[in-house]
Amino acid sequence: MSYEKVTQASEIIVGTKQTIKALQNGEVKELVVAEDADFRVTSKVLQIAEQSGVPIVKVDSMKKLGKACGIDVGAATVAIKG
Repeated sequence: MSYEKVTQASEIIVGTKQTIKALQNGEVKELVVAEDADFRVTSKVLQIAEQSGVPIVKVDSMKKLGKACGIDVGAATVAIKG
């Protein structure tokens, strides 16, 4: 389950701006994207991840993804650093 991967990861990045920066710097091992997130928010992150060859895992809920990150709000994208 991808939520478990996020909770067990030693270092994660929450938020699209920080995720984009990390993707451009080649720091991301895996990208987790919530399917219920607004496509306008996630499209650039997805595009950069695909161009970079970073594996993309989709989960169903922003709220659950945020909870897995230990935050009280939903998360559209989470990068697992490698």
